[in-house]
Amino acid sequence: MKKIQTQGVHHITLIGANRQTSIDFWEGVMGMPMVFEQPNLDRPEENHLYFDPGDGRLITIFTNEEREPDSTRNPEGIGNLHHLAFNVSRAVYTQIAKRLDERGIKNTGDVDRGFMDSIYFRDPLGQLIECACYKFEPPFGSTHAEVLLEAHKIRTAREDYNITDEHLADAIQLLVERYQQTLSPDRDVKDPYHEKPPVWD
Repeated sequence: MKKIQTQGVHHITLIGANRQTSIDFWEGVMGMPMVFEQPNLDRPEENHLYFDPGDGRLITIFTNEEREPDSTRNPEGIGNLHHLAFNVSRAVYTQIAKRLDERGIKNTGDVDRGFMDSIYFRDPLGQLIECACYKFEPPFGSTHAEVLLEAHKIRTAREDYNITDEHLADAIQLLVERYQQTLSPDRDVKDPYHEKPPVWD
């Protein structure tokens, strides 16, 4: 018996209402270009829209002109989707609440998650959406997941409650030391100011 090894998310498909509601939200609010459209090959009476969330992967929506938008909150029972999270840059993140407020879209405002900042709101069909912004950039050649794995190990070894900036910074240093070579014979922490304090002009 062997595993089925995944290599990333291929796409996520949601049940939408009519075509225009999907376009207005995913492209008109979230900024995702609609890159492809065809009939739902399993249900010819439905349409299938494809949007690029920014990384070349896809968010797809089944639409039907007979379905009206229903903003009732989606159920959060066992096996149900809780929320979708999208990565945004810091420059975009700082503008999200304002841009949602301009449309009258209720949102949580800034939520500090320790290793990222998040803001939550619902789409026109009641699905919870998160826009997330990492507080760190991984070292060259590493991924966000690798930094989080190392930060988790550091956090649990110190018996801390959740990941903080200090765990992230220490994890980044560890990954740099592990994967980036140096000509220096000694990579230990130094204090070049110990003997002679800096002079400020």
